[in-house]
Amino acid sequence: MNFFSRLFGATNDQLIQPNLRFGRYTDSYKEEDKYDRWDEAASHFEAKRFLDSYLAFFEYLRDDEVKNVICEKDEEVIRFTFYQGSKKITGWANEKKLKAESKIAKTTKLNIGFLRRLVESNYNLKYGRYCIDDDGDISMVFDTLSLDASPYKIYYALKEIALASDKQDDLLVEEFESLQQVNIDHITHLSPEEKAIKSAYLRKSIEETLHEIEHGRLNAAQYPGGITYLLLELIYRLDFLVRPEGNTMEAFERMHRTYFAVDKKSAREKNRSLIKELQKVLARPAAKLEHELYDTVSTFGITNPSTHTRLREFIEGELGNIEWYEENGHEKIALAITGYIAGYSLFYYSMAKVDRELLLLYFQIMHQDYFASLGFTHRYAEPDGGDLKPTEVRRAMTEILDRYSKVYEKLKGNVRDIKFDNRVHFATSYMHFIASLDLSKTS
Repeated sequence: MNFFSRLFGATNDQLIQPNLRFGRYTDSYKEEDKYDRWDEAASHFEAKRFLDSYLAFFEYLRDDEVKNVICEKDEEVIRFTFYQGSKKITGWANEKKLKAESKIAKTTKLNIGFLRRLVESNYNLKYGRYCIDDDGDISMVFDTLSLDASPYKIYYALKEIALASDKQDDLLVEEFESLQQVNIDHITHLSPEEKAIKSAYLRKSIEETLHEIEHGRLNAAQYPGGITYLLLELIYRLDFLVRPEGNTMEAFERMHRTYFAVDKKSAREKNRSLIKELQKVLARPAAKLEHELYDTVSTFGITNPSTHTRLREFIEGELGNIEWYEENGHEKIALAITGYIAGYSLFYYSMAKVDRELLLLYFQIMHQDYFASLGFTHRYAEPDGGDLKPTEVRRAMTEILDRYSKVYEKLKGNVRDIKFDNRVHFATSYMHFIASLDLSKTS
């Protein structure tokens, strides 16, 4: 792994930064020619040119930057491989049929526990199914006749088995001792130093938030909404900045589902559930957490496509909740709200690149010490949460806007509107700035 490379394609030597990925993969950032390949796949399918349809489809799936798809034609058979996190999905297709398989784990003996888990999971699948072969390999399989293999069907089918197998492998192997990992040679192991930094940051962040809830000035019983912001901001920030896989990632997703579930539980009850989950994460051995820290290549995203208008509405709706906390001296809650805005947006939405980069910059500014420990040299504030540096912040914002000015002809935000008298005013003005941008496309 080339640890130091140019972040966002910057040309200034001073901007050489660690080539680290933050947040979840999204497949929304495709070039226009990729959509042409999709149209070609659909046209070939309608004309019953199935091999040509498959070739165009896998070209649509290919992300040329991360090289996530390999597809080759051998006479009248197409063989393909693509990656989704820790899983490698392989398969073949001909004029009559397509078949794809993702090996999840290997077992030396059958166990009623994981067999029951697979049967229950099978029930929720629409396209794929779990299988165990004679060698003890547990796999997810999808197959279909070519006559029925439209691009729409195989896209959602392959996405289903890719996402499900990527999630299940770590969870099953950790829970059942009789299972072993399989087909993980393609993942990139982080350095021990990077793993230690990220693990320590995750643990420290959880400890600090739980301490604030227990000993902070805000009455947790009387103002559960403020506690919720502290908890959700923490969950989404750690998911984005640390990027754990396996059990910890599933824990964060479970906490998200728990809070937003439509049920009769009160905010206080849900807060208690989130706290218990975070305590479980904190109690896990450091070695197990660090085992879940690795870099991967993916093909399908799990975030939902979103427009800038939706992001603007979300920002404006949440910023109105800051005033009371700020006026009553609860700075940490006020900052948790803006952090929640950034984290939730990155966790749940696949947004325009300019929005994503501005939200990443927000985290770089507000959590500079963490980025510095990873090797980033930008200094947007004095160390240890000191005063912000207006010139450096505005320069970074302007560089992001300049990169996308040819794509969005009205992208002319005024960085002078950002306030620097204190961090709450900075954070709220920064979010207002993002919301105010006009992302109308150049015609």
